[in-house]
Amino acid sequence: MSEQHSATLLMSCPDQKGLVAAIANFLMTYNANILHADQHQDAGANLFLMRVEWDLDGFTLPMESFAAAFQPIADEHRMDWNVSLSSRKPRMAIFVSKYEHCLVDLLHRWRIGELGCDIPLVISNHEDCRRLVEFNGIPFHVVPVTRDNKAEAEAEQFRLLEEAGIDFVVLARYMQVLSADFVRRYPNRVINIHHSFLPAFDGAKPYHRAHARGVKLIGATSHYVTQDLDEGPIIEQEVARISHRDAVDALIEKGRDLEKVVLSRAVRWHVDNRVLSYCNKTVVFD
Repeated sequence: MSEQHSATLLMSCPDQKGLVAAIANFLMTYNANILHADQHQDAGANLFLMRVEWDLDGFTLPMESFAAAFQPIADEHRMDWNVSLSSRKPRMAIFVSKYEHCLVDLLHRWRIGELGCDIPLVISNHEDCRRLVEFNGIPFHVVPVTRDNKAEAEAEQFRLLEEAGIDFVVLARYMQVLSADFVRRYPNRVINIHHSFLPAFDGAKPYHRAHARGVKLIGATSHYVTQDLDEGPIIEQEVARISHRDAVDALIEKGRDLEKVVLSRAVRWHVDNRVLSYCNKTVVFD
């Protein structure tokens, strides 16, 4: 079978009648075959949000002309929108420190074709993961970060990201806080993972502190990074039940499993253009 080439439109705008018809009629004008369509109305925010994907085979509007043709409709309905093509794989950079479980999972899923993206580079502040990354044929760059050189380190990271044409960044247990400048450069394009003890057990050794409190659930949260640290729009979460028989090591092991699965889901949904962020939360379309 030949690979299907499609386009995906993500949009949001003030809720009103006729939005689905306006988009569908526009696409039908150019002979579009709609493959998937999903929508959501947020009554509290008075917003309409939609994802629509269509087959480009037989679509008579050249995609380089799409923006100009669609903009009058977008202006009329005050839409925020973007369109992406399945033929263009997004370029993902991975940031990692020493913990490798999330990195390993992402690389495996990428290698077997589960993640439809390219990985031009991995950036770390330590050498620990070099052999793993280079085994997968991906350039590995170490940019040391200290209290005194954070600005210089981020400048070097920006240089590497721009040279590689990066579209979005994944923090696969990267144990450094990004600056506000970094977040502004990649709005809703930096994905992080953390355990779901925050804020109850933030700081050092959260699993030890959670074990001491006798928690019954542990979890993991993946979210877009904002200037408010771990308060960005949540993409995915998962939990596991804990028994009184579970020692600290068992909590850490179960936590690692949750972290890598939750992060990979979030990355896959982002790559597939299924996530729309608004009002510091997200819609993840089916």
